[in-house]
Amino acid sequence: MSVILILIFASLAVALAFLLGFIWAVKSGQFEDTCTPAMRILSEDESAKPDRPGTGKARGAAGQAAAP
Repeated sequence: MSVILILIFASLAVALAFLLGFIWAVKSGQFEDTCTPAMRILSEDESAKPDRPGTGKARGAAGQAAAP
């Protein structure tokens, strides 16, 4: 019988910890903008576009234009 009480109190402690973590996340603004991160993957990034051949711009490994 004592094992059941220990498990109940342990599960209540874990549930309270998750509830406090969720309340902290809401108050700190973690859920302010839920649409933009999902839409960001759909928009094209200008720096990720490859240059057209013949423009004379070479890109480095980081995607930045090479220094002259």
